[in-house]
Amino acid sequence: MANPTAAGGARWWVPGDWNGFFGLFTNVVLNVIVLTGLCLGVVQLPADTVFGRILPALGIALPIGNLYYAWLAWKLAHKEGRSDVTAMPYGPSVPHMFIVVFVIMLPVYLKTKDPVLAWHAGLAWAFIIGIIILAGVFVGPWIRAHTPRAAMLGTLAGISIAFISLRPAFQMWEVPWIAFVSLAIVLISWTANVRLPWGLPGGLVAVVVGIVLGWGAYFFGWSDVVKAEQVSASLSQFGLHLPVPGGEVFRGLVDVVPLLVTAIPLGIYNFTEAMNNVESASAAGDSYDLRKILAADGIGAIVGSVLGSPFPPAVYIGHPGWKAVGGRIGYSLATGVVIALVCFLGLTALLLAVVPLVAILPILLYIGLVIGAQAFQASPTNHAPAVVLAIIPNVAAWGQLQVDSALNAAGTGAASVGAAKLAGSGLVYHGMELLGGGAVLAGLVLGALAAFIIDRRFKAAALWAFAGAVLAFFGFIHGAQLGWAVSPQVALGYALFGAVCLGAGMQGDQRPS
Repeated sequence: MANPTAAGGARWWVPGDWNGFFGLFTNVVLNVIVLTGLCLGVVQLPADTVFGRILPALGIALPIGNLYYAWLAWKLAHKEGRSDVTAMPYGPSVPHMFIVVFVIMLPVYLKTKDPVLAWHAGLAWAFIIGIIILAGVFVGPWIRAHTPRAAMLGTLAGISIAFISLRPAFQMWEVPWIAFVSLAIVLISWTANVRLPWGLPGGLVAVVVGIVLGWGAYFFGWSDVVKAEQVSASLSQFGLHLPVPGGEVFRGLVDVVPLLVTAIPLGIYNFTEAMNNVESASAAGDSYDLRKILAADGIGAIVGSVLGSPFPPAVYIGHPGWKAVGGRIGYSLATGVVIALVCFLGLTALLLAVVPLVAILPILLYIGLVIGAQAFQASPTNHAPAVVLAIIPNVAAWGQLQVDSALNAAGTGAASVGAAKLAGSGLVYHGMELLGGGAVLAGLVLGALAAFIIDRRFKAAALWAFAGAVLAFFGFIHGAQLGWAVSPQVALGYALFGAVCLGAGMQGDQRPS
């Protein structure tokens, strides 16, 4: 395979890109598999809509980002004369996958019993998300310049640990005889940087070994983590499905006001996460233009919604991880191309049937380990408390999700059980709910407060506290919805916090020497 080079020896493909490709591809395709299952099983969308409209739309929306980020990496490598530049990872936004299904589409389906109307609402919601992200192009760089790294990387670590690592870890322990082997290969290859026999990529070996173990156990009658009948059933979806633009998104926009309640804060979430990921890449040595990163996110969401996908894409957490395992430019290109083929050919169901899920999960756990570690390694040592404080809101949001899911499964909810009974069992539900509301922004604010106080920049801390008061008052953080006086007591708390900081700053900021 030819490897044209740029200044400084940068190449479109290097051996380490195999590691990056199998890691990122398995991550993205796993999310595509999950969102496919959500559409079919939760919203009850017809298979023709899922495999004929939604997945082909993703087959266009996702490569937009993968290919564009590869081009940005090539330009950066050429500009700086380096061969170690790593492209930003890209894929469907995981939190948005669940939010658009359970918060937007499912309520419409339950109310109307019409899954197509639910799909239209999801498309309109994704379109609005894209518009909001594009608006972030104008304010993102300024916010990034005035936010401590510990706050940005800390809240990113919270997302990674709580929402990317914990569920895969729990699922791994359910089938440890496969998971532990794959995890050992991932850790040996990627954290210890041990070269595997014949230079095989660790991600590929981990998945292949998991497939062999799973199917071997099936044929010997020891386990049913994979089943032959599932493979046969999945072949019914094989065929060419090309994207078709339609007017469904505009039909969904007719009733736009209810969608804004979640679209505005989640659009800001996407923008904030992108900002944090760009900072994460910068800490790893690759400085990208935040405006260009956000533009790809916004355009991908808009194009996807017009073609039929209610799932906004996003720049992914994990750049330092893919860089650490040798991924450079080609892994992003390859991921975009192969994901498009998977979506166009209806291969999602087949992959889900062939590959044991537990063989993929250690890769997601590894990404959580790398991002969590980077938050401490790339921030000033004395900012470690700020990193931890920035992590906590996402842990609270994750905890609330687990409680709500368990109560829903029991046919009830927190409101029905009552705060007193929950408190009597030792669960501080209301505090957890408030702390976890708008967790990404909340972590950013709390981490910044702690970092500025540690540096004795009390006036800067006061400004962030007053910003937190405004955000809480209108429900952007520490609230379940947008509105007037959503969390007034929390807003007052932030305002008083700021007043205390102003009092400390009356003597003048005293930065440590």
